[in-house]
Amino acid sequence: MNKLPEIVSEAWKTRKGPIVFSTVNKQGNPNSIYATCVSLFNDEKILVANNFFSKTFENISSGSTGSILFLTAEDKSYQIKGTISYFTEGELFDDMKKWNSTRLPGHGVAVIEIQEVYAGAQKII
Repeated sequence: MNKLPEIVSEAWKTRKGPIVFSTVNKQGNPNSIYATCVSLFNDEKILVANNFFSKTFENISSGSTGSILFLTAEDKSYQIKGTISYFTEGELFDDMKKWNSTRLPGHGVAVIEIQEVYAGAQKII
């Protein structure tokens, strides 16, 4: 597990719009979704609330790795890749329940542990 570089942590603060969260199934077919309920837990983990996952949940359950893509207010793109864990209780789930809208189900939380980070096409880690 790697730590998010400071430049990306700062960029995260100015992200605009939803993130793109991508996983793959057992056959290697990608699935991407827009996600708006997302939070930087610390410099090693990003949380994505499961409000309406379907294929995404299936992929996570089968051991998929994943990536998050986001844009900043200055239209700079960043991609974060890593392993994914999933929780329906515990500290990370409780944290998600604090910031996820009460109008949304928040069935669980996907936790991306950072392994690679890109600024545009440039690999940072």
